[in-house]
Amino acid sequence: MAGCGSINGTNWSKRYPLIAETVAHIQGSAILDAEVLWLDSDGMAQFDALHRRVNHGKASVCAFNLLMLNGEDLRRKPYAERKAVLRKLLRQSRGIQYVEHAECHGDRLFEAVCKLGLEGIVSKKLDTPYRSGRSKAWIKVKSPKARQ
Repeated sequence: MAGCGSINGTNWSKRYPLIAETVAHIQGSAILDAEVLWLDSDGMAQFDALHRRVNHGKASVCAFNLLMLNGEDLRRKPYAERKAVLRKLLRQSRGIQYVEHAECHGDRLFEAVCKLGLEGIVSKKLDTPYRSGRSKAWIKVKSPKARQ
C-alpha cells in the first residue's frame, strides 16, 4: 500500500493527498528521504504554512535520498550510489522532485542560496552510508539571510 509518512512512522497520506497520489505511481516499493514543502507565488518554500496546516492539499515533495527499494536495504551503499538509483526511480514517477546535488563550488552555491533568501544548504560526503540523525558525514549551513 502506498502512502506518505513522517520520520516517526505517522501516516500522513490524508494530510497530503497530492503527495499520496504521487507516491502511489512509483513502480514497486520505496522508502525515500524527502522534504515536504509548499511553495508560495514566488516559488519560495514556506515551511511555516505547513506547520500551521495551511495548504496541505497543495504540498509537494522533494526527494534527496533512497533508503529502500523493492525490499532491498540501500542504507549501507554510498550516498552517490543511492542518489543515482533515486534519480532513475524518479524518472518513472511524476510529481516527486529529485533534489540535484553539486560536487564543487559549494561556496558559490551557498552565496546564491543566501541571495535568494533560502534556508541554507546541506553538504554530504558522497562515499558514506546512510546514518539517521546528525552525523559527521553531513553538515547543514543556514543562511543568515533566510526568510523567517
